[in-house]
Amino acid sequence: MQTARESAGATERVGLTDRQNAVLESALNLLVEGGEKAVTTAGVARAANCSKESLYKWFGDRDGLLSAMISYQAGKVRTVEVDAAALTADGLHRHLAVFAHDLLDVLSGDVSLALNRLAIGQTVGKTNRGGTGRSDAPTLGRLLEERGRRQIGRRAAILLEAGRRAGLLAFDDADEAYGTLYGLIVTDAHLRMLLGEDPKALKKEFAGRAERAVTSFLALYGVEATADA
Repeated sequence: MQTARESAGATERVGLTDRQNAVLESALNLLVEGGEKAVTTAGVARAANCSKESLYKWFGDRDGLLSAMISYQAGKVRTVEVDAAALTADGLHRHLAVFAHDLLDVLSGDVSLALNRLAIGQTVGKTNRGGTGRSDAPTLGRLLEERGRRQIGRRAAILLEAGRRAGLLAFDDADEAYGTLYGLIVTDAHLRMLLGEDPKALKKEFAGRAERAVTSFLALYGVEATADA
């Protein structure tokens, strides 16, 4: 029998209590409603009904709080840790489809859209002021890359590696394979939502979009597909 364990929450929120997760949820809601300037220790403490001392103890400084918020949000995309020896083709397809649908759901949410728009705004503002280079990258953009996309990518790569060990997938580089999967799932949907298209109009397409993305990915990287190529 195939066994799998969801790693979202278990891996990304390790060590956090329900109370701490609730504080992060309050902080994310505050960011959506008031923008990045609203996310102060005083503002979050009021919104979450906790003390500033508790915030510093749990998350450190403001950058630490932002990092925890992004990790918490990224953890909403479910991935699984599977036993490669028991992984079947149908099981792999199902796990990838769940991941694809979750990724679209999270990217289309108010929180993710607000975070990305703020990061883009920071980057544009920095560029207009003459900032260049990686070391000049705005804090929020760095955190979204390191604690958001890369974090999700690392967990997805574990599933892809399990598929390779099971003899179901063939690829040389897990990061490259994940990049292909991500592109097939997201296509231009995220950009369209960032530019103002109503996410609710796109949500109706998510199940079909996720299924098509996984089918296309398996056509490229599935063992039978690569053997026929």
